[in-house]
Amino acid sequence: MKKKLFFVLFVLFLFFPFKSKAQHNPDELGAWYMYVFTKSFVDSSWGFQGDIQHRNFNILGDLQQILLRGGVNYKPKNSPLKLVLGYAYISTGTQGDSDVTFAENRLYHEASYAVKLGKKLYTNHRFRYELRYVADHDTRTRYRYNLSINIPLKGGFVRAKTSYIAIYNELFINGQRNIGKGRTVELFDRNRLYGAFGYMIKEGLKVQFGLMRQTDNINGKNQLQFSIHHSF
Repeated sequence: MKKKLFFVLFVLFLFFPFKSKAQHNPDELGAWYMYVFTKSFVDSSWGFQGDIQHRNFNILGDLQQILLRGGVNYKPKNSPLKLVLGYAYISTGTQGDSDVTFAENRLYHEASYAVKLGKKLYTNHRFRYELRYVADHDTRTRYRYNLSINIPLKGGFVRAKTSYIAIYNELFINGQRNIGKGRTVELFDRNRLYGAFGYMIKEGLKVQFGLMRQTDNINGKNQLQFSIHHSF
């Protein structure tokens, strides 16, 4: 099993090549640290969810973003569909020695649909619509589609003390192109491609370590990701 895990991580790093450069270089490998949580109420279709993210331009020290997000979710019984209404606050920094930041408040609506394919392929389709209130911009909108796949490395499903591979791709499309003061944005906003090794410590608690390639209209950047996923 250990040989398989090392092989998976090695393949991921080959797939997402990066260069180690000075802190001010936009191509430097970054890192995101995340805590993702969900809570379902007993005998109810209602619950809440959210995530806390600390994003860095480098591995640690050069803060890129702090993201705080939470929402109320509704999941009909015996259905793979889940609906979410939520809010997010994002504080974005400037790469390098500058302490300049700007804030964004965001409302979002989300629908996700889980589908199992075959014996071991677990997919989830997530559609998200965002209303974005960014400092010094007119109100902006954005559409997001995320396809995620989990593949257990042993057995037919992810359970306590089992390992799995996590993959996703997320496409971001801007709604309003005019953001005020004569400024415009492209229709394509960005794309995120991610691969990771995951391990379920116990029922309701998982960890993932992987690499994400984010590409926008200007350049691309590789981000290490370490995340804790907690359901309670």
